[in-house]
Amino acid sequence: MRLFLARALTVLSLVSLLSFLAASARADLVWTRGSGWRVEGGALAGLSGNEARNALDLMNRARDAEEQGGARSAIRAYNAVAKRYPNSIYGPEALYRAARLYLSRKYYDKAFETFQQLLVRYPNTKRFDEIIGEQYRIASAMLDGARGRMLWGLLPGFTQREKAIGYFENILVNAPYSDYAPLSLMNIARGHQRLDHIPDAIDALDRMINNYPQSLLAPDAYLKLAQTHASLVDGPYYDQASTKESITYFTDFMLLFPGDNNIAAAESGLDEMKTMLAESKMKIADFYFRKRGNVRAARVFYNEAITAYPDSAIANLAKERLVEVEALAASRQPVAAPAADGSEPPAAPVVVPRKKWLGIF
Repeated sequence: MRLFLARALTVLSLVSLLSFLAASARADLVWTRGSGWRVEGGALAGLSGNEARNALDLMNRARDAEEQGGARSAIRAYNAVAKRYPNSIYGPEALYRAARLYLSRKYYDKAFETFQQLLVRYPNTKRFDEIIGEQYRIASAMLDGARGRMLWGLLPGFTQREKAIGYFENILVNAPYSDYAPLSLMNIARGHQRLDHIPDAIDALDRMINNYPQSLLAPDAYLKLAQTHASLVDGPYYDQASTKESITYFTDFMLLFPGDNNIAAAESGLDEMKTMLAESKMKIADFYFRKRGNVRAARVFYNEAITAYPDSAIANLAKERLVEVEALAASRQPVAAPAADGSEPPAAPVVVPRKKWLGIF
């Protein structure tokens, strides 16, 4: 019994010690104009002796330069702290303040990448949500054409839309379960469309509907997928794979989101794509019928035109052409010659036509 109590007391002591150390490790940096930086809420700063004094002195010099408008000097000092003392309490604060200064000077790429360093090195930072939001705003601005600065801020830089798309991909990796993830995918798709990278835009929209089907942006993703596939359709004389994909997504959108405000646009798009597919079948059927006289192939494709869009003017035209096809087929049947004695030739056996499946086979 005494041994048990002794062990229990030992365990409790260890738990208390670990709790104390954890609480101590959760120290915060606080800055005031009069006294500079100081550690509050904990006993551990990650440094001791001369290192602690040097790091604190460098942080104070950086903040003084920042307060006096010397952004370049402040950035250099903060980056030096992050490089020399990455395992101290000053490391994440230095990277954060450097990123904010880059952003204030419109060095968008350096701001984003410094924030990214902070998240990679210190994934449990208390500013995680704030930083993801800042990264999203930077990427959005760059995608919309915001131009950073170059040559020490003297000249405007170039637009960097491709880099912005890569930044949105970073946000997806950083925070896949945040509200910014589906927004990032939609922006990735928008960016690729703007750069005419249509397959990449389709890939982003496909990831959106598969990974975030419950998102409020899912209806927009379905509709944009349908419209993007429709934009690849070159006409009835060309391959109709994109037409069929577009029809699929327009149909899915209407079934999944019947109350959406864009239903009318989806109905119009679906009508256009079904008409395109039926026209394509008609063109093929006309070729076989008019140019080759192949009644069998013409019959197949006229029936496919009817199946593609049954209640349409094209379907009615296909039915009229089928009548012509059957008339031509009947005219090609051989006529039996009269018998030598002048009697009527024997009647041909009656053949019961086989029922066709879907009017084709």
